[in-house]
Amino acid sequence: MTANEIRQAFLDFFKEKGHTIVPSAPIVVKDDPTLMFTNAGMNQFKDYFLGNKFPPYGRVADTQKCLRVSGKHNDLEEVGVDTYHHTMFEMLGNWSFGDYFKREAITWSWELLTEIYKIPKDRLYATVFEGDAKEGLPASAIALAKWQELLPEDHIVYGNKKDNFWEMGDTGPCGPCSEIHVDCRPDEERSKTPGHLLVNKDHPQVIEIWNNVFIQFNRKKDGSLEPLPATHVDTGMGLERLVRVLQGKASNYDTDIFTGTIAVTEKISGKKYDGSDTKEAIAFRVIADHIRAISFTIADGQLPSNTGAGYVIRRILRRAVRYYFSYLDYKQPLLTQLVPVLAKQFEGVFPELLQQSDFVAKVVKEEEEAFLRTLDKGLK
Repeated sequence: MTANEIRQAFLDFFKEKGHTIVPSAPIVVKDDPTLMFTNAGMNQFKDYFLGNKFPPYGRVADTQKCLRVSGKHNDLEEVGVDTYHHTMFEMLGNWSFGDYFKREAITWSWELLTEIYKIPKDRLYATVFEGDAKEGLPASAIALAKWQELLPEDHIVYGNKKDNFWEMGDTGPCGPCSEIHVDCRPDEERSKTPGHLLVNKDHPQVIEIWNNVFIQFNRKKDGSLEPLPATHVDTGMGLERLVRVLQGKASNYDTDIFTGTIAVTEKISGKKYDGSDTKEAIAFRVIADHIRAISFTIADGQLPSNTGAGYVIRRILRRAVRYYFSYLDYKQPLLTQLVPVLAKQFEGVFPELLQQSDFVAKVVKEEEEAFLRTLDKGLK
């Protein structure tokens, strides 16, 4: 399956389960002082969870553009160095606003992964919240009971508050979560070390792909938790990781989400991408990742600048420039040449980039030229 087919299969599956498919919210958050960028699929639904607004539908699914380079979720320096962190990523999600809860959410995620995507059941592991005495939180009994129907005991891992209690930020909706991890190691390695020992241990081949969050509380300013008037489901599955698993690749950058951009970068720079850990290979990954974050954020209305959200974008852009300038030995604007490639790739799912492709390319080019002059001067 191509990335587009994998995304579509997700949306079709939940549409059949009575979910309304809604468009992605902009990556730039203008009306929430607690967030600079959309960092999770649930951001646009926050008021429904808190009970401030009445949701127009009980069940929703979508793919959401997310950016995680500031605040609690900060992965910027990992990006490109490893094969699975990204600045911008797509989060596939399904939500219930006071409708279904843990049993249905887990049943459907299992059905989609094993029956539609055909991931072998013996490669899947689930984590369950073990409770937290200090917060007065009990263990997740319903989630555990459901997983025990689907998985053998040694494929269920108990997680503490750090791993299995999801919070959007310092305040706001939160609750226990149940993650699904997939073990992509070769059979020989799997026979030596059981997968449950590697879950949440940063193993590059044993990775979390889906998080089922059960929103039950609101974290208040004083740190206390108050139960919400209704319980909700908020799930998130990173498209890039899912595609990597289904396409049988060892790296997200070897999937068709990124190979098009990498091929064009090879052509422009005259260098070859070999997937290794060299600075040159890292530069290809940094460029392929960063151009998405830059392009979609500008298309959603955030220009690079010296403060706030604009400064985050400028930093990402300059990191990419630094990498191609230093390690691909390319001394003129490169990122601007990739904008039309990206716009074409995503026209079916995020048409806003194609509609503003020329404007985005122009902004990127101006930023690149200014920073290349600075680099050149600084080096002299």
